Formats: sequence, C-alpha cells, structure tokens
Amino acid sequence: MFPDFTLRYVRLPAHFYEPFTPDPVAAPRLVAFNRPLAEALGFDLTAFDEAQATAWFSGNAVPAGAEPLAQAYAGHQFGGFNPRLGDGRAVLLGEVTDRDGRLRDIQLKGAGRTPFARGGDGRAPLGPVLREYLISEAMHRLGVPTTRALAAVTSGEQVFRGLPEPGAILTRVASSHIRVGTFQYFAARGDREAVKTLADLVIERHYPSLLERDEGERYLALVAAVQARQIRLVAQWMGLGFIHGVMNTDNCSVAGETIDYGPCAFMEAYDPRTVFSSIDDGGRYAYRNQPWIAQWNLARLAETLLPLIDDDQERGIARATELIQAFEPAYEAEWLAVFRAKLGLVTEAEGDRELVEALLEAMHAGRADFTLSFRRLSEAVEADAPALLERFDDDTALRQWLPRWRERLSAEDAGPEAIAERMNAVNPLYIPRNHQVEAMIAAAVENDDFGPFETLREVLAEPFSEQPGRDDFALPAPPSARVFRTFCGT
Repeated sequence: MFPDFTLRYVRLPAHFYEPFTPDPVAAPRLVAFNRPLAEALGFDLTAFDEAQATAWFSGNAVPAGAEPLAQAYAGHQFGGFNPRLGDGRAVLLGEVTDRDGRLRDIQLKGAGRTPFARGGDGRAPLGPVLREYLISEAMHRLGVPTTRALAAVTSGEQVFRGLPEPGAILTRVASSHIRVGTFQYFAARGDREAVKTLADLVIERHYPSLLERDEGERYLALVAAVQARQIRLVAQWMGLGFIHGVMNTDNCSVAGETIDYGPCAFMEAYDPRTVFSSIDDGGRYAYRNQPWIAQWNLARLAETLLPLIDDDQERGIARATELIQAFEPAYEAEWLAVFRAKLGLVTEAEGDRELVEALLEAMHAGRADFTLSFRRLSEAVEADAPALLERFDDDTALRQWLPRWRERLSAEDAGPEAIAERMNAVNPLYIPRNHQVEAMIAAAVENDDFGPFETLREVLAEPFSEQPGRDDFALPAPPSARVFRTFCGT
C-alpha cells in the first residue's frame, strides 16, 4: 500500500540524524485516515488493509523500504538558544514522490523516546494529535502552505501531562522537515561542510532554480527565497487571524510551510496583542509580533550561511543585513495585498493601507469577531448589513468607515455581486474555533467519542461555503466557553 521511499535524508552524513525504530504501542486503533491525501501521495488504496495501516501508522511495524530516523536540529526557543534539540518524539520514515512529482516527508509524531528526547517520554497525548490533524487540514483548505495530517492512531496507553491522558500518534506529511534550527545545529558546531551540504539539499529540493546561480550568489539567494516564502506565509496567517503561538527557529520551516501546531489558535475578538500560548508570558509571539519574529528567525538563518555567502565576513554581513532589512517593505506589500483582497479590492490606490487600518481599529474598538466581520462585510457592499453590525459591541467607528470603503469600491471595475463573490472566496465562514476544538478533544479524550471530530472535519473541509444547518460552527464562543490559553502537549 505504501508508495516507494526515496530515502534522501538518511543518505546524508550520519551526524545529521540518529537512526531510530519506533517504539511499539499496546493496542493501536486507527481513528482518522486522510484518504484524499493518501491518494495524492501515491498510496495504493485498492489494497488498503486497516490492520496493516494501523500497525504502520502506530509505529508497530515499519513499512518496507523505510529507514526511520530522528533529525538533529537546534533552535532559539523564546529567544534563548538551545544547541541540541532534535526530534525528541518524531520519526521520519522517509520521503516519497507524490503523484505530482513532489518529494514529501512522511513522519510519525509521538512514536517513542528518541536519542533527542531530552528526558521526555517520546509520546503524544490524544488531544494535541487531534488538534494538529484538524487545524493543519483546515489550514490546507484555507489555502495556507502547511504540513498535512495523514493519519491518527490511539495507542491504547496512557501518557502523563500532569494527569494521565490517552496516547496517540500522528502521521504528518511535509515538503520537508528542515528548519532554520537545522542549519543552526551545524553552524553552532562550526561545521561549515554540513551547513553547505544542508543548503545544497534545500536548494535542490525546494528552490531548484537557484542551481543556475554561481555558487557565490547561490546561498544569499537561498536566504532571499526562504524569506519570500515566509513573508507570504505570515501575511496569510495575519489575514486569517491565525496565531502560531510558538515561532521558535526550530518551528520555522525553510520550505515556507506552517509547522508544529502546538499552542496555536484563531483570534476571535480582534486585538493585535492577542496571545493564546500558556508558555508565552511575555507576548513574544502575539498576533501583531508574528511578522517581526519571522524576520528575526530569517536573520538567524542568514547568520548560519555567512561563511558561504562571502569569504569576507564583513562583506557577507553587509550583504545579508541588506537582504534582511528588505523584509519589512516586502512584507508590508504582501500584507496589504492580502487585506485588499479581503476588502474586495483588485486595483491599488493611495490610501488603501489607511483604509484597512481604519477598519481594524473599528473592529478593535467594537470587540468585533475577526472572521465574521470580514465575511459579513460582503453583505454591506451597497447598504448596511445587520449581520455585520451585530458583530460589533460598538459600531460607531464602523458606520463612519463604511462610506469610505464604498467610495473606494466605486473605482473597481466590477458590480456589487461580483465584489461580494470575490470577497467570500477569500474570507472564510468557518475556521477551527477554539471552543469547538476543545469540545471535540474533550469528547474524544473523556468519552472515546470521535463524532465531534468527524463533524468538525467535514465542516472545515469547506470553509468558504455556506453549509445549511451548521450556523453554530461559524459563531464565536459564548462567554462561558471562551478559550484564553492553549497548550503545547509535549
């Protein structure tokens, strides 16, 4: 059933990883399987055997051709550098070539205590596994580059995170699991050859057009290419009110995908200072800080590549600094493009930034739900819409803003219906709302009831379409069900 493995990473020098065979679990049970993703990856589903799949996705059996390993990496965690992190509970089975010819990693998360476990148990609780499965797939449906979820298996064992919880294993798919922290691991050891080997692998795998560059330009161009993808990614997060929660350098993918859905959440009432992560006491990774943390992470990537960028260190620093400083204007342009689309604007005009910012200020003042405010805005193209106004505790600023927006829309070469249609194509109605995710987890963990998980998965598979009878899934949490803190689960 499994497609053939290509095993690129295991062919790297031995100090890039630690070989590790997943630890078997007591009584695995397949509770979620992503058939469309499996088909895209090249799985032979005509020969699907649930018992065999359960064994593979739990780590109780290793698929033919796989050579499991735990990747080495370092990372800045909340600004403090740890030179040795690595996959403490994740096991890369290998890479496969999907039906579109793209190389994809297949990894088990929660598969046992690897040599990088740092005292951890190497396992994952069921709640965080279901959270990552649901939210990563929702992000995919929202059009955001992301790792994907292929399967979730309960282990039949308990894990302890203060209290005993059911254990589980997630099968995660990614363009790769190479992070900024992977480069930092080798740079911290002064291993220039390993940094070059890793950079060449990333270029070949993710940015093959750079192979045409002279070697002297190639590695600075690599930083530029990673930066461009991070800019687009974070601008998309901001346009959805998504807060990653733990943007450490070991959670920053050089492929430009969202990775590691720990204490992540979608903002409801708009406030740029919003933080959900229970471990982010200082607000380092608040919603409004995400772009600048991305820039900071990219500066750390550039540091690791300085010896390859230029033999003259001062000149290399100057060139890298100029590139990293270009982040801000490029990001501002991308952010504005995202929010123009959310307002139904295709053309560009002076004053668009101020128009967007004025709406966000009105939403902040009115404690308005981020997602529904933008979604219901499409109903107000010609006249005030009750469904929009009711989202605001105080709609004074919004009422003052709406005529400005309509005047700006008059410059668009489209009628009201066309504008509303294109707005609804980028402003989702359904997102993984925190209280619904927590209720889904509680049902599974406390009652072994995966019905809410399946229902929520179905709803989030069509985030932009009205779904009759499912109005409650579009609504923010009532006061009694609001979620203010999310947890990592490690």
